[in-house]
Amino acid sequence: MINRFRGTMDEWDPAFLDHIAAGRHVIIFDNAGVARSGGKAPARMSDWATNAAKFIEALGHRQVDVLGFSFGGLVAQELTLQRPELVRKLIIVGSGAGYVEGANLRAKAIEVATKPANTDEDFLYLFFKETPASQAAGREHLARLRLRADAFAERVSEKAWKAMLSAGSDVGTPDTSLLRRVGSIRQPVLIANGNEDVMIPTYQSYALAQTIPNARLIIYPDSGHAFMFQYPKEFGDEVLRFLGAVDQP
Repeated sequence: MINRFRGTMDEWDPAFLDHIAAGRHVIIFDNAGVARSGGKAPARMSDWATNAAKFIEALGHRQVDVLGFSFGGLVAQELTLQRPELVRKLIIVGSGAGYVEGANLRAKAIEVATKPANTDEDFLYLFFKETPASQAAGREHLARLRLRADAFAERVSEKAWKAMLSAGSDVGTPDTSLLRRVGSIRQPVLIANGNEDVMIPTYQSYALAQTIPNARLIIYPDSGHAFMFQYPKEFGDEVLRFLGAVDQP
């Protein structure tokens, strides 16, 4: 699993991880220069993908299934394009192509996401829909994260998250959008999002699904960027079905 902008291992919801881990071997990690990991966070998207590939190979894996969330979804696509032999199936959640005409990051979302420190209210705005049910689910998600005694022992440094911003800009124009390249991805791909993502507009998920040849798209109701933490069992079941499905020749 490749994480989001400013995300660490501590921010994967245990309800989501545990559900998938009941049927699959799940690996989470902090990429180079992020939180608990040493090294330097790179300023180029290609280097984030290269570092992920090095991590996979250091563990002794020749091929893996990859789930990328938000910024991690961009890295996962770049990894699949760079090293297609390493990726069996790809899951892209709450993410997009970097640039899609008419469906790009909102100024308010960027402003909130790049505050020196985020409050719970900031997180609920960015990751959950502004409805009672979604906001309540967001608060339950935050409460689950805090059950671990050592939760958030290490945060993403300003230097590292600014490197993430720089890397994201590599796919942030019409000429550099991942839409120009992802048509060559031949792996089975599952794309999913909430129906109102204020971080990466949901239409970017549609654009990816239209461009990647072997992709399917799921949109969850009354939810936003972190829909999978609002629907951990429902989406966990979809992930397990997708990964367990036999590919047709």
